[in-house]
Formats: sequence, C-alpha cells, structure tokens
Amino acid sequence: MLKVLDNPLYYLENFERVLDWIGTRYADLLTPAEADFIARFAPLPQASRALLVRMVMRKGCRFRASKLVYAEIGDPRAAAAPLLALGWIESDPLLSLEQLFDLLHKSEIGALFQLSLHGKGARKAEQLAALQPQYPAALPFSSWHAESGDQVYHILSKALCERLRLIFFGNFRQDWSEFVLSDLGVYQYEKVEFSAASRGFRSRRDIDDYLALQRCRERFHAQEPAADVLRELSLAASDNDWLASRRDKLRFQIAQELERRADWDGALAIYADCAYPGARARAIRVLEKSARHGEAHALLLDAQAAPESEAERQQLLRIAPRLRRRLGHPKLAPPPAAASREIDLRLPPPYPPCCVEAAVRDHLARPEAPVYYVENTLINSLFGLLCWNVIFKPIPGAFFHPFHRGPADLYSADFQQRRAADFAACLAEFDSGQYRRTIARNYAAKSGIQSPFVAWDVLDETLLALALDCIPAPHLKKWCERILQDIQANRSGFPDLIQFWPAERRYDMIEVKGPGDRLQDSQKRWIAYCAEHGMPVAVCYLQWDADPA
Repeated sequence: MLKVLDNPLYYLENFERVLDWIGTRYADLLTPAEADFIARFAPLPQASRALLVRMVMRKGCRFRASKLVYAEIGDPRAAAAPLLALGWIESDPLLSLEQLFDLLHKSEIGALFQLSLHGKGARKAEQLAALQPQYPAALPFSSWHAESGDQVYHILSKALCERLRLIFFGNFRQDWSEFVLSDLGVYQYEKVEFSAASRGFRSRRDIDDYLALQRCRERFHAQEPAADVLRELSLAASDNDWLASRRDKLRFQIAQELERRADWDGALAIYADCAYPGARARAIRVLEKSARHGEAHALLLDAQAAPESEAERQQLLRIAPRLRRRLGHPKLAPPPAAASREIDLRLPPPYPPCCVEAAVRDHLARPEAPVYYVENTLINSLFGLLCWNVIFKPIPGAFFHPFHRGPADLYSADFQQRRAADFAACLAEFDSGQYRRTIARNYAAKSGIQSPFVAWDVLDETLLALALDCIPAPHLKKWCERILQDIQANRSGFPDLIQFWPAERRYDMIEVKGPGDRLQDSQKRWIAYCAEHGMPVAVCYLQWDADPA
C-alpha cells in the first residue's frame, strides 16, 4: 500500500489521467460543458482541484466543511473559493429536513430541535418522521443551524463528472477505485495497444443513449410502473449493437417481472419483440400459462426448426410434451438420455462440516490418483491461456481503457467471428502439439493478470501439469470449440471434480449431487456433450449415513 500512501494526491493524479485520456480520445464527442470543464480544471490551484475530486469520489452531493479535512488540501474554505467562482459547487444550499438529517449527528439533531429525552433515544429515521410535518420547507443550512459555524457545500458538477467516468470506462460498474486497486497491485491488467478506433462510444448519441438506458434501469429497480419505464425505454433505441443488446436485456427483465405478476399480455408483448437470448422460450411459456396452447405450440415448432442455442433446444424439449398432451397430440418417444455413468455413494457426515464436493473429493483421492475440485475453473483456464493473445487482441471496440478484465465485446454475437482466423490457429495447436508450450508460456508470463477465463487462485503448476499430461488434446480441443460456440452459456456447467491417474495418463470428471440436489440445465448439456465425444464423466449422488434411508 506504500505506493499509494506515499503520494497523498494519488486520487487527483488518477482523475487528471482520466481527463487527459478523454481529452485525447473523445474530444469530438464532448458537450461544450464537458469540454469547458476539462479546459478549466487544470489551471485551478492544486488544493481546489483536490477538494473537488474528493467530493466527486465521496458518496453524496452535500458536504460540511468540517468533514472535508485533508492534510494535503489544507483549509477547505480557501480551496472551495475558486470552485464557487466557477459555479461547480454552491455554498449554503437549500436543504430539506431529510437532507439536513444526512449531514447532522444524532446529538446535533437532539439539541437543534430540542427533542425530549424520549425523542433523543429514537432512531434518526423515527426522529425524521416525527419532525417532517412540522418542517415541510427547505431552508439554507445557515438557517437550520445558525450556531454551528460550519459551512455546507453542494457539488453541482458531480453529474458531469459521472458522465466523464462513463465515457472513460464505458460503463457505470467500474469506478475510481480501479486506479487504486491497480496501483496497490490488487488487480493487474493486460497492457493492450489502443488504436484511434478503440473507443467505447462512437458518437455522442451512444453516450446519451447509454445514459437514457441507465435512467430506465434505475427506474425499473425503483419499481416504477413498467409502462412508464417501457415508454422511456422506447426512446432509447440505438443502432449500436452493444447498446441494443443492453436494452434488450432490460426489456427481458421487465417482461420477467410482468410474468411474475401474471400480466401475460404485457409480458408477451415484450418477449415477442425482444432479441435477448431466452425471450422466445419465455414467450412460449407465457402462452402456455395463459392457456393459449395452440399459439404456444405453433411458436414452439418454429423455434424447434431453428433453435437459437443449446439452452433453447433443451427448454423446448421440456415444454413440447406438455403442449402435445394438452392439445391431444400423440405422445412422442423421449430423446435418448446422455450416456453418463452414475455413482451412488454413502459417507458419514464430515467433521468439521464441509461441502459435498469436498467430501467426495477427499473420499476418492488417492496418492496415485489425486482429485481436484475445479468446477468451471480448469477448462476455462486452459482455454484462456491457450487463446490469451486472441482474447486480448486490440481490435477496434474491444479495449478502450487500461482496466479491462477482458474485451468489451466478449458476449457479442460476433465475438468469435471477428477473430475466427486467430481462434482457428489456436485450436490447430492441439493437432500439432504446440498447445502445451503456449499454455505453459502464458501461464508463466501472464501470472496474476486479470482474465475473464483464467482462475489464478485455483490453477497452480501441479494442476496445470496434471491436466496437460492426462487430458488428451482432442478432448481439450472439443471443450474449447464448445466454449467458443456460446461463451456466456458454455463457461459454466462443467463437472465439479476431476481425478487424474498420471501413471496411466488418463482422467475422470465427476459431477457431485448432494441429498435432494438435481442436475442443472447447463450441467446436463455439458455431460451430454462429454458423453457424445467419449469423454469420461460420471454423476455422483451422495447420501449421508445419518440420513434416513
């Protein structure tokens, strides 16, 4: 932590890095107010710049001067003067009673409003509720608390700074802490060359559409009426595929909420016009729930003719028998089940208690045949190490700031197609045997660097060596091919355990199910895929000896 602590103005330097980055790469997309902010920020006194950034990075928009005490800034009132002159903050703002409560200590509230002993003992929320009818109007802080001698500042430029953060990161999920975590070495990121075309937003409309979409998301999570949110969402339509996908995801979530409320017509109207994965299957289910079985069956037949994914195909197989039965159609023979082995195991309850996967791992492990609890980590890690250079290839739109864990288009429909030749070259290494050297080289060179696939906390040299020695190249290749078919869906569902027999250069995968647990859909798909391609896989059903038979 010394690297950050030795520089008390680290946060200011990081903020200025963002402004420089945006000014260099996005100048043509900025509003006059945003461009003016960047131009006027640098000439300010250091203390003023630091104070503003402190307020930007802190929660809330209103701050007491007595709470803005930082050694590197000094007197906050002196530092605030240039910011007041620019109109970036205001002093002594109007405050509602609720906003005032956010700034005051409980003891101050009791003294200021001369609360009774009983009132002083109440929680702040109870005090607020009791006082609100008496104080409906907003007043300046100086009117509320004239004797305090304190000053309150309201930062007016926070929304603008939040837009700048969005432009830099391309999302609201990442914040200023990314810089600190990187400086501390908590997170390491791959260094990618940025081309002039590597921008998260192509136009000002992209930025505005993202902001509109964010407002709709916030309104939805605040449980505002779905119709109102959908009305605003319809205005946020975008010709940017990335934003259109995010919009469809939100529409899908709204439809799910309407479905939970049994608003069948409302849910169906959204699902029928939504490109988000799974929307068509949900539309069939809504038609089924609303007893429109004929329409549901017709849509199901269309979907079965061209399923969008393995997941949808699996859902359709589950729905079809019910619809056929309700429509009086003859029963069809069920598709053959995946030919996986089953292991029935009874063990005494472990002490101390542990998860079922760990209990089975410890029971099966032998010195000559170690067992690892890897679930979705091992195969994804091998894929990520083999294809590292392709995943982090600096193609336009994939990387646009230094804190990417993976490419921005990782889940886009054309992710694989945009890199098809490079991925084909990677997979060809399984045929030549080169894959072992590539994986080992990237494991050594990229250790600890953030990746959407590599689980550094699980993968060590011993596990890596066992996997490369015991898993045949054709099996690894098949797994990688399936991951690339649908990265978002196929990164999960791998069996929990893997057992190696190094002397025999073979392995076995085991999915563990405890009492009452069932296979998930993604697990069924992976087990079926492994069985289809001759990969050793078993499902272990565990019962505790203490359980009733």
